[in-house]
Amino acid sequence: MTVKLISTQEIAKKVLNHEDVFILDVRNTDAFDEWKMEGRNVKVMNAPFSKLTEEDALLDKLPKDKEIYTICAKGNSSKRAAEYLEEKGFKYVYSVEGGMKAWSEYLEPIKVGDLIGGGSIYQFVRLGKGCLSYLIESEGNGAVIDTNRMLETYEQFAEEHGIRITHLLDTHLHADHISGGRALAEKLGGTYYLPPNDAEDLNFDYSPIQDGDIIYVGSSMIKAVYSPGHTIGSTSFIIDDQYLLTGDILFIDSIGRPDLAGKAGDWVGDLRETLYERYKELKGELLVLPAHFMGINEMKDNGSISEKLNVLYKQNHGLNIHEEEEFRKTVSENLPPQPNSYEEIRQINMGKLMTDLEQQREMETGPNRCAVR
Repeated sequence: MTVKLISTQEIAKKVLNHEDVFILDVRNTDAFDEWKMEGRNVKVMNAPFSKLTEEDALLDKLPKDKEIYTICAKGNSSKRAAEYLEEKGFKYVYSVEGGMKAWSEYLEPIKVGDLIGGGSIYQFVRLGKGCLSYLIESEGNGAVIDTNRMLETYEQFAEEHGIRITHLLDTHLHADHISGGRALAEKLGGTYYLPPNDAEDLNFDYSPIQDGDIIYVGSSMIKAVYSPGHTIGSTSFIIDDQYLLTGDILFIDSIGRPDLAGKAGDWVGDLRETLYERYKELKGELLVLPAHFMGINEMKDNGSISEKLNVLYKQNHGLNIHEEEEFRKTVSENLPPQPNSYEEIRQINMGKLMTDLEQQREMETGPNRCAVR
């Protein structure tokens, strides 16, 4: 029996088009509870493979007349589950190729808008991980900000659109996912930029970018705004006085956590100063583009994640805690579990730890946890 397969790209299109999608996740319940596929019209049922084949009552909960997409960790158990369901008379069963690991790595490029200086800005949405990266293109030149390690997606996109990527920037030293910025810069002959306050112990050369520095990409301008709090070096980027790339400092429904380097007590003050003073000085019409999103409810109809800064000052709870002590308490008492392997990921991003692809994929398993709850 040949199992019907569906790629992560195909299922991502269904999720982004808000189609009804029924997912049967056959991983163990603990893994499912920590991290699962999400979407506006996605219904997910967890039935570990061993239970699925032993408890016939579970089959009664599955739809008979619509597609069922089975998923597991890597794509093997989901094939067996699909075979079993077909044997039981289910006609429209597909196994998700590569499982949750492949889902975690898929990037969907979405155009956010045009640039005053000419060109466009694109958001690369990592649906299974909640990571967001950006490509700014103008006059055939390009810059990528907060690059993920899946370099081929950016290279293919650039080739298809006639873009020469020359600048790779990170808003900060990431701890929840492995940066591809330096690797892509080396591969393409570009320049890799990192805030120097996050780069004291690096094992490689980089170009520092600091408050007020300006980089030109074609006719468009990237201006650095020092915005510490998530890390001591966190730096935001204003693109053509239209867009504010906030890294992990400000999200749509939350704010960044200050504790991933073990310095929450020191950095919470920096976080408050950035959110309540530095950002207050910026133009409210700037469109905020963060480095992560927390949930599917933050997505716009086209799948992108954004909101104007002045709207966030009205709607984001983290921007409306007026007493400093209350802010400190709220931040310290609402921190989620720390990201998987975050210390090792930081070491990789500092050039101090070498790992192979499978180790990197394993380290990045699970949701992002960069925000205060």
